[in-house]
Amino acid sequence: MTMPKPPVPGSLRLRFIVAMLVWIVAGLVVIGLSTSALFRRHVEQQFHEELQVHLVELAELTRLEPDGSITLDRPLSDPRYAMPNSGFYWQVERHGAPPLKSASMPAGALDPSLAHQPDIVHRLAPGPTGPTMTYGFARTAPDGGSELHFLIATDERILNEVIHAFDAELRRWLALLAIGLLLTGAIVIIYTLKPLELLGAAVAAVRSGHARRMADGWPREIAPLVSDLNGLLDQNEAMVARARVEAGNLAHSLRTSLAILTDEAETLASGISGDSASTLLEQCRRIARQLDWHLARARAGGRIGAGTRLPDALVPICTAMERLHAARSVHFSIAASPPTSLAIEPEDFAEIASNLLDNAGKWAAGHVHVDWQTDGGVCRISIADDGPGIPEAAFEKVFESGKRLDEQTPGHGLGLAIARDLAQHYGGEVGLRGRNDGADGLVARITLPLTTGHLTGVDQTDGKS
Repeated sequence: MTMPKPPVPGSLRLRFIVAMLVWIVAGLVVIGLSTSALFRRHVEQQFHEELQVHLVELAELTRLEPDGSITLDRPLSDPRYAMPNSGFYWQVERHGAPPLKSASMPAGALDPSLAHQPDIVHRLAPGPTGPTMTYGFARTAPDGGSELHFLIATDERILNEVIHAFDAELRRWLALLAIGLLLTGAIVIIYTLKPLELLGAAVAAVRSGHARRMADGWPREIAPLVSDLNGLLDQNEAMVARARVEAGNLAHSLRTSLAILTDEAETLASGISGDSASTLLEQCRRIARQLDWHLARARAGGRIGAGTRLPDALVPICTAMERLHAARSVHFSIAASPPTSLAIEPEDFAEIASNLLDNAGKWAAGHVHVDWQTDGGVCRISIADDGPGIPEAAFEKVFESGKRLDEQTPGHGLGLAIARDLAQHYGGEVGLRGRNDGADGLVARITLPLTTGHLTGVDQTDGKS
C-alpha cells in the first residue's frame, strides 16, 4: 500500500483536517470550560455545606462558665482546626469577654461583623493568612446576657488549590483526548479519501498509457463517475478510430487522383507546355504535402497507449536511417544513456524521431549522434549532426509548414513541422540549437514527458493499492 500524500493547499484532505481541527479544539474548549465551572460550583457547594455543619457543631459545643468566660466541651471533629495556620479557623465572641479562637489561628482574628444575625450568612472576608470564606451567625446566650457570635472560615486558597489541581488534570486529559481524536480523525480521513486518491492515480494511468480503461470495484458513490469516465473513453476511442478510417479513406481516394494528375503533369513538363505543366506539378506536390500533414495530425489525435522505451525505440530507427543514407556513409550512433520510458505512443515517437534523424542524415557530413537526459519528469533527447548547420535566425523558420531552406534537397518541408506538432500534442516540444562543443553542425532537441512515476504500486486491475 502506498504512503498517503501530505495535504496540499486546496486539497480535500487539508480541508477535512482543518475542519476537524477547528471542531475538536472548539469542542474541547467548551468541554473544558463547562467542566471546570461545574466542578468549581460543586466544590464550593461542598465547602459551603461542610462549613455550615462545623459552624453548627461549634455552637453546640460552646459553654459559658460561671465567670462569663467561653469554653468548648471538646475540640471540633475536624483536626485541621487544631493545626496552626492550617487555613481552617473558628472564633466565638461575646461582648465584654475575651474571644475564644481555634488553635489554628495563633495570630489575627476573623471579622465579627458577619455574626450579628440569627441566620447563617457568609462572604469573602480578610483572614489571618489571606482572603477567607467566612460564615457566621449570632445566638442568644444561655444566661440571658449579650449574644454569642460564632464564626468559622476557610482560606480561599484551599478552594482554589483544589480547583487548580482539577483544571491541570483536566487539561492533561483533554490534551490526550485531542491527540487521540486527531489521530483517529486522520486515519478516518485517509481511509475515506483513499478511493479518491486511487481514482486520481487511475486517471493518470489512463493518461500516461499504463491502462486503457479504469478498473471496477469502486465505492458506490464513485462507481457512477468511473462508469461515465469509461464510457467517455470508449466513445472517444471509437470516435478517433472512425476519424482515422475516414481520414485514411479520404487520403487514399485523393492519392489515386493525385497520382494521375502528377503523372500527367510530368508528361506535360517534358513537352511544349512547360510553364503550365510546372504549375500543375507544383500544385500536385502542394496537395501531397497537405495530405501528409493532415494524416500525421490524424494519427496523433486522441491516442492512448503503453508508452515508449528508450533506447529500444531508437535502435530500429537509427538502423533504418543508416541504410537510407548509406550512399553518403552517414553513421548513426546511440549514447549509453540510462533506459527510460516516455509518455508517448511508440508510433508517434517513431514519426518524430524519424523526421528529425532523416533531416540530420541529409545534412550530416558523416555522423549523427543521439543521447538523452531526464530531469524534472521530462526527457530531453538530443540529435546532433556534424553538417554545416543553419543560422540561428532560421531555427524557428524551418518549423513552418512547407518551409525549406534548400530547395535542392529532397523533401516536402513538413518533417520538422510534423515532429513539433506531434511532440506538442503530448505536452512536449521540439527545437533546434547549435552544438555546445563549438563544432559545425546542428542539434535537434526533443522534450517529452516521462511516464508518471507516482503510478508505481497502483494495481490497475481492481482499483486498489
